[in-house]
Amino acid sequence: MELGYTLSSEEHPGSRLVELARRAEQAGFTFASISDHYHPWIDRQGNSPFAWSVLGGVAQATERLELMTGVTCPTMRIHPAIVAQAAATVAEMMPGRFTLGLGTGEALNEHILGDPWPSPEVRLEMLEEAIEVIRSLWEGQVLTFHGAYYDVERARLYTLPPEPPLIVVAASGPASATLAASVADGILTTTPDPRLLERYRLAGGAGRIYGQLHVCWAETVAEARRTAKEWWPTAGLPGALGTELPLPRHFEQAAQLVTEEDLARSVVCDPDPAAHLEAIGRFAGAGFERLSIHQVGPDQEGFFRFYEAEVLPRAGSVAASADGRARGAGRVEDPRLTGES
Repeated sequence: MELGYTLSSEEHPGSRLVELARRAEQAGFTFASISDHYHPWIDRQGNSPFAWSVLGGVAQATERLELMTGVTCPTMRIHPAIVAQAAATVAEMMPGRFTLGLGTGEALNEHILGDPWPSPEVRLEMLEEAIEVIRSLWEGQVLTFHGAYYDVERARLYTLPPEPPLIVVAASGPASATLAASVADGILTTTPDPRLLERYRLAGGAGRIYGQLHVCWAETVAEARRTAKEWWPTAGLPGALGTELPLPRHFEQAAQLVTEEDLARSVVCDPDPAAHLEAIGRFAGAGFERLSIHQVGPDQEGFFRFYEAEVLPRAGSVAASADGRARGAGRVEDPRLTGES
């Protein structure tokens, strides 16, 4: 399993994200993912640069680091024809190093143009049609398209990479996992749930499997928990709140109910490398192939030094051991998942 680094656009300005991408490459991470938001989750995070501008900077600042949007919503705030052009340009600037991660988005970012926020089922239909538009434009021919949700009139992309980038779809339930299997080249999810991957495989999915792990390294457990509560309290919110709340202040209000103990169940808040390696092993054991690590809070350099010295040199053997145990056990999971998306 390969380890990547999360460029948190909610917590850092664009210039800093470019620096962090360069530092991640130096540290030994093989890829990076970048969030594509219009708003941060809470005002304390304080940032939300345009991810596609940052991607251009990262393309020039790095040499080997692969990059993925984690994830872009191509349905409301940005028309899929524009996403197709943006992704093709980035892929041309960093050949073979860019992957387009797509998802159905959150009301937090997608309400800004006054569009109504659709049901989960409609959002999935919109995403499927958007991917059809994007792939069609990547063929380089003049496209006229009239679908249920999008219209494209005599459009052609002239700047294209040698090969189109892979598309990965974010999934949180059986419907989105099935969609990822049918229209994408891989799947991205934030929890090491083997049942979700089993649904993806049963639907015919055979692409890359990406995960994301939230951590907060600090000198002490207490400091890490305080930092996580200050900067990323939304990790403790349950259910569909993450997709339905429209403003940062609503997330702040909901997060008042989240305790440091709640956060410690979803964010690794520990200076002990064993805790980080154990969490990485859970993803590997579930079948994940690539895992993006998100360091919460401002101390990114402390995180990099810690992972360089204590985690990255040992992560490969830990992941291999966890994957071997899972294969030996047959990885028998119940494919009967529930959930709306």
